[in-house]
Amino acid sequence: MASKYAKLDMPHAICVPAPAQGHINPMLKLAKILHYRGFHITFVNTEYNQRRLLKSRGPDSLKGLPSFCFETIPDGLPPSDADSTQDIVSLSKSLTTTCLVPFKELLAKLNNTSSSNVPPISYIVSDGVMSFTLAVARDFGIPQVFFWTPSACGLLGYMHYCNLIEKGYIPLKDKSYLTNGYLEKTLDWIPGMKDIRLRDLPSFIRTANPDDYMIKFLLQETERSKNASAIVVNTFEPLEKEVLESLQTLLPPVYAIGPLHLLEKHVDDKNLEELELNLWKEDQKCVEWLDSKEQNSVVYVNFGSIAVMTKNQLIEFAWGLANSQMEFLWIIRPDIVSGEQAILPSEFLEETKERGMLASWCPQEQVLSHPAIGGFLTHSGWNSTLESISCGVPMICWPFFAEQPTNCWFCCTKLGIGMEIDSNVERDKVESLVREVIAGDRGKEMKKKVLKWKKLAEEAATKTTGSSYVNIDKIINEILLKH
Repeated sequence: MASKYAKLDMPHAICVPAPAQGHINPMLKLAKILHYRGFHITFVNTEYNQRRLLKSRGPDSLKGLPSFCFETIPDGLPPSDADSTQDIVSLSKSLTTTCLVPFKELLAKLNNTSSSNVPPISYIVSDGVMSFTLAVARDFGIPQVFFWTPSACGLLGYMHYCNLIEKGYIPLKDKSYLTNGYLEKTLDWIPGMKDIRLRDLPSFIRTANPDDYMIKFLLQETERSKNASAIVVNTFEPLEKEVLESLQTLLPPVYAIGPLHLLEKHVDDKNLEELELNLWKEDQKCVEWLDSKEQNSVVYVNFGSIAVMTKNQLIEFAWGLANSQMEFLWIIRPDIVSGEQAILPSEFLEETKERGMLASWCPQEQVLSHPAIGGFLTHSGWNSTLESISCGVPMICWPFFAEQPTNCWFCCTKLGIGMEIDSNVERDKVESLVREVIAGDRGKEMKKKVLKWKKLAEEAATKTTGSSYVNIDKIINEILLKH
């Protein structure tokens, strides 16, 4: 940038992601797009995550640009030097009860333009589960856009929590309802999600506690979303058409602006390209290893930034992969096994050393777009699902929590591009599904279907006439710049 300070007449967006990797990444992409379109950006991390980012990316990685700055607020939890995602329930409680005041103080500091040397704040774009920002937006008299980072079908599931309570479906009568077949009950009254089963809805409903915090939290966050100026979601209209139409009846204007990693390709700025916010250090050797493999021959295995498993589940996955005789790239976070170190049997390592690669984190978009990748064993997080779709890669789905079961249902039942694996995990099932996705008839059929969705994703986000490109224009011109 030419000047030492940002231009004070630029519109100024405060971007506030929820403090988890799967929320930070899409918010950063949206912030980059807005910056490229002429906005000053202040990106607000929690202090805990800011420390992790600096550790992962290096001490100078967040210096940013004069018009793309980073600030922090405390998350209210006890200090910790851990390098893992914080407990979701504790974090959600703390964000709700402690963040409003420090966030308000941050905005007051930034709005004192004579000392902050940044433009006055024009609007706030915050994660849908960071709704404490709404009260601050009202106090400052500025509009607020909510960015819900789950799928549209996941958000629709959360929007109907209140109806599930009213109709007596939740809370469950007792814990036996988790295993007695009750969750297999199908619902025919949610527009856009016909015949979804209870077990396919976001998993926080699986409680017999009438005072369960996450149920109350999501009722609060979805209700507050009705007061936003607009809602944006990281999806594209052809993919979730019926679901988006259903959401439009429940919320302020909803704009599908995804896949954001494709829309981001319009950003022609080297400085912004180098700006990444990975909480774990990426292993670039993964891509080099893939370069030596044949097309569609490798299964990519990654369960995201939050999912954890038991030691037994890890071993069942390992031997399922080994027995499939297929090549695989497996990302194993240090904290993937609940309460223990992730240690694989030495016999497994010996048997698979010629056809398997293990790493603790990787550049996922690069990996999924690599021609060697033939299938993706995933936790069904929405970022991973959308990236897999837009790279034309069929999935084996092992949903962990939150709206991941909904994404799994959507991919397997509605789109026909995924196969679900039972939560218990048995090596024989892992083996057969891995073989099927790479070399089976069903795998080939899923590949054909997902390639069609890949084309539609590209049309939505990479063409200036595409629905997502048009929608980002509308958000900027009709919501943000209008103010």
